[in-house]
Amino acid sequence: MTRKEHSLLERRLAGEQQTFARPLRSLVLRAAVTCDRDDTIAQTAALMRAHGVGSVVAVDSRSQPVGIVTSHDMVRVVAGNAGAQRVAEIMSPDPVSLPAHALAFEAAVTMTARRIRHVLVMDEGRLIGVVSERDLFSLQRLGLGEITMEMRLASAVPVLAGLAAVVRTLTETLVGQGVATEQVALFVSVLNDRLSQRVIEIVRKRHDLERISWCWLAFGSEGRVEQTFASDQDNGLVFVAHDGSSPRALRDRLLPFAREVNDGLDACGFPLCKGNVMASNPALCLSLDEWKTKFAGWLVNTDPQALLDASICFDFRALAGDATLTAALREWLLARVRSRPAFLRLLAENAMTAHPASGLLRDFATDDAPEAPHSIDLKMHGARPFVDAARVYALAHGLPQTGTVERLRAAVAARALGGADVSAWVRAFGYIQGLRLRTQGLDRSEHRAAVNRVDPDSLDEFERRSLKEAFRQASRLQQRLRLDYRL
Repeated sequence: MTRKEHSLLERRLAGEQQTFARPLRSLVLRAAVTCDRDDTIAQTAALMRAHGVGSVVAVDSRSQPVGIVTSHDMVRVVAGNAGAQRVAEIMSPDPVSLPAHALAFEAAVTMTARRIRHVLVMDEGRLIGVVSERDLFSLQRLGLGEITMEMRLASAVPVLAGLAAVVRTLTETLVGQGVATEQVALFVSVLNDRLSQRVIEIVRKRHDLERISWCWLAFGSEGRVEQTFASDQDNGLVFVAHDGSSPRALRDRLLPFAREVNDGLDACGFPLCKGNVMASNPALCLSLDEWKTKFAGWLVNTDPQALLDASICFDFRALAGDATLTAALREWLLARVRSRPAFLRLLAENAMTAHPASGLLRDFATDDAPEAPHSIDLKMHGARPFVDAARVYALAHGLPQTGTVERLRAAVAARALGGADVSAWVRAFGYIQGLRLRTQGLDRSEHRAAVNRVDPDSLDEFERRSLKEAFRQASRLQQRLRLDYRL
């Protein structure tokens, strides 16, 4: 991407934020056209033609969406007696949905991330409409299309490293424009995923991994889709053999591949993890059964520090490869965690170790760090109380979500937390994450020890009040956790 193209893309991103800041509710101009999953394809095609729509939502007996049929699905139907087939045989099951209050930006990023053209719009569990790629005036206007295409065409890691620098600059532009933190997080996470996946694809071609099913796991902030400018690598590998080979033999084949990927990601601006939480670490390159054994050991470990160190792995998600392995591991883990109340209580106790930086006698509790005297660690004493508490509730209630905001909202649906409380906690977490992004965007130094720190005296009165309220909400969430686990 040339400097001129980059400047144009930056201007387009900055200029279209107002357009993409609209709630999806405002884009729904007509009720969704629905059909029964047992209707025939011919009936559904006639329905689409009668209403002049490009998609029909298949619903069950309770009028809940179970699939979506689009004009592209119809084109794939073979002529002849295909019209007598049921809609259920050609629909895309489990269609992606977003709440009516979600912003158009989120729909755009979701479409890019999932490679889909439609999202359902839901209002308190009720289908109110469908938003298509066309409704968003094409993702190309947002700039996501150009960047992801360049990533797909990249043939070498150095090219991707250049694109990674573009992503960072564009993200800084969004932060500077005051775009909401959740939107920025989605933007950077989707592009970072695409970049990481392309690095893995490029490296994969140089290694013999035949007869091995493997999946690259994202841990920590990447697993939670909460990466910032300063996030380092946290990843692992899960695998199974198709030929009866031993885990050790497969690991010997996978580790060189993992090391090269870790080095490639480092070249793209994702620093190597100082704690060696990486797929090139043999302890994190494990077969599915070995991962189950490892998690089982953590579930009975009473050492708080060991559990604290292991928590990063509880936020895993599939990034590349065979995602069914990750799904199997998550299903196994969630089924066992809920029957381990002692483990959950210990996890809740550990969630109390990161205290919000609220002062008793002053507004804030500050400390000193290299190059950052009188500062607050926004990661440790701001974001982490929310991250740790959300993890506890997700594991306790068998929720598959990995992101902090997703977990808190899912806990409301599971009736584990109240909606009003979670709304305040989500806003507080978003403010802290946004402040982290702004602070990191302004910091061009190499002092990583201070990268998540802010001097409260450098904030204006509004920001100080907002940060103080965010810390108060973190304390409220921890208090709720104390009550639930009688700590």
